[in-house]
Amino acid sequence: MPNYVYFLLSVVALIVGYIIYGSLVAKVFGVQPNRATPAHTHADGVDYVEMPVWKVWLVQLLNIAGVGPVFGPILGALWGPSALVWIVIGTIFAGAVHDYMAGMLSIRYGGANVPTFVGYNLGNAAKQVMRVFAVVLLVLVGVVFVAAPAALLAKLTPGWMNLTFWVCVIFAYYFLATIMPIDKIIGRFYPIFGAILIFMAVGITVMMFINGTEFYNSAQWVNQNPKGLPIFPLVFITIACGALSGFHATQSPLMARCMANEKLGKPVFYGSMVAEGFIGLVWATVGMSFYHGPDALAAALAAGGPGNVVTESSFALMGAVGGVLAILGVVVLPITSGDTAFRAARLTIAETFNYSQKAVSPRLLIAVPMFVIGVILS
Repeated sequence: MPNYVYFLLSVVALIVGYIIYGSLVAKVFGVQPNRATPAHTHADGVDYVEMPVWKVWLVQLLNIAGVGPVFGPILGALWGPSALVWIVIGTIFAGAVHDYMAGMLSIRYGGANVPTFVGYNLGNAAKQVMRVFAVVLLVLVGVVFVAAPAALLAKLTPGWMNLTFWVCVIFAYYFLATIMPIDKIIGRFYPIFGAILIFMAVGITVMMFINGTEFYNSAQWVNQNPKGLPIFPLVFITIACGALSGFHATQSPLMARCMANEKLGKPVFYGSMVAEGFIGLVWATVGMSFYHGPDALAAALAAGGPGNVVTESSFALMGAVGGVLAILGVVVLPITSGDTAFRAARLTIAETFNYSQKAVSPRLLIAVPMFVIGVILS
């Protein structure tokens, strides 16, 4: 049996998991299609804006998928094909369930952020702890998701468009995306970003087949880590965002405020995590297949980290133009999580003080000092 069958079986498992287990999770939650959603009951033209389901799904995918489902699986590939098992099982039974519950709970609590519906169920003390934790987490994530895409973009551009230039450009974009109505910037640019992302994932996969890449090389289902590091627990914390990530709970309420019907929760929340799992499978497969063995992959990582693996494999598999587009597909992942991380932080702070965000001035009052802190941290 050719080794690429393992990849195809993994993809089929994700699809079957979405159809069967996703339906079970929705049934257990108790979807109420006739219940009004926050997009209708709290419509404000800024954060509570009904959008088409395809756009909501795309925004949700780009919100949750930072560099984690790319860099994590590339690093996880050092352990060999056993990493695929964690991506599939983690996505179906952990990550997608987590994202679905977070999004649907937000809908049931009027589009509330995680700290608020945690408080409803666990008490005021838990709510206050979660508020502090969530805001700190979101600002830090936003800052981290400036450096990674800026570094990748700097590799593609002339000398003057260096790391500092791209950091400034990305911060400026993040600020606008944080304060503008969600359908004006995020809702308009994300379809373009999504097209690049889909091209990246599908294009890399197709070119591996066309080029006759030997999938998984020896395909030995044993620990292949060059340093002998154990599979448990290291694979499970190395491949985090491609299988399970608590950060997603902070992002799901953003789209819970834009959904027209509760029945859309399965494709939007559960389905977008399954799509992220597919991205994780692709890059874990690249790490194991493009390089001939874990030692070669380890050498590429030592030469420049996961970003170097993305660059080398993209240009080698897809040529100059395709390589640039593939790298841009990776770049949009952190950018489209960083902007919504800052946006979620603004909304969490506003929710804490019951501060309406319908007008521009209260949004600026929160966003300006938050971004000053972000720039200092970066």
